[in-house]
Amino acid sequence: MESTIIIEDLFDQLRLAGMAQHWQGMLQTRSLHQISVPEALQVLLESELLHRQQRKVVRLNKAAQFRYAATMAEITYLQHRGLDKNTLSVLAGGAYINDGNAVLITGPTGSGKSYVASALGNHACTQGHKVSYHNMQKLLQRFTLARADGSILSLLDKISRHHVLILDDFGLKPLDKQQRLDLLDIIEDRHQRCATIMVSQLPVESWYDVIGESTVADAILDRLIHTAYRIELKGESMRKNSNIVRL
Repeated sequence: MESTIIIEDLFDQLRLAGMAQHWQGMLQTRSLHQISVPEALQVLLESELLHRQQRKVVRLNKAAQFRYAATMAEITYLQHRGLDKNTLSVLAGGAYINDGNAVLITGPTGSGKSYVASALGNHACTQGHKVSYHNMQKLLQRFTLARADGSILSLLDKISRHHVLILDDFGLKPLDKQQRLDLLDIIEDRHQRCATIMVSQLPVESWYDVIGESTVADAILDRLIHTAYRIELKGESMRKNSNIVRL
């Protein structure tokens, strides 16, 4: 009994919450006496590893600030919406993240663009990737403020460190000169190194006009489009019949 108390105290001091929880379960079911010491140690260590992985995913999700608490498993594939299950399956594998490819999600209002982007981001978190979700206009406003207080380089560096960057509602307003240069900086930092998911109501063919200034637009789109995965959603708004947009 005394040794059990000491072990539990050591779990607490070493912050081994996963091991402590499984230890209690083993004591209650008396399974501890049915396996060898190496087997018990392996079970406890695996429990601690799983606990830490789960906590990491929770932290990553919280930090990402997704628009929707969406998962890949919750996506319903309706044929008339233009969502290809094979494409989502490939993206779920995560190779696009390691390869630094872009994912371009377009479609009308309410078609589920942000939900799909959130699901992809959530799945990336479960794979251990750092993800950041931003409304495009709000991010550009942050850039303006950062430039004013001298923290612009720090903000750019922070964004570049995320394995997946999701830019939602791109193209609601044409970009001014500084905004298009800021976007170029973001895309240039991530090109072939980290994944960028762009979400827009406008078809990709219209992005050139939104960005403006042909030289910068060419530079941005050249880095985004050629190796990108495209998801082009169709149909009427799904918000008419549901409080949560799903596909």
